[in-house]
Amino acid sequence: MSSFGGFNSAASTPGVARKEDVMQQVKQELALANAQELINSINKQCYKMCIPSPGTSLSSSEQASLSRCMDKYLASWDTVSRAYVARVTQENH
Repeated sequence: MSSFGGFNSAASTPGVARKEDVMQQVKQELALANAQELINSINKQCYKMCIPSPGTSLSSSEQASLSRCMDKYLASWDTVSRAYVARVTQENH
């Protein structure tokens, strides 16, 4: 019986490693998708606020507005993200 148990644990090790590899890849792809969504949201919101009449180039005031908007958006996202992680962590413990 012990050889059967040993066989199962030896056979399952490569499966566990493969499962962990797949889970890591999914986490990386999810992080990339979240980053892309964040960038898309920043572009959409800041463009709407900072560029009233699109042209072939950005004025210095539009560039400054975009920079401030992106900084504020990222700071806000960071604050919300930290609060969300803290809440999820608290609920799981």
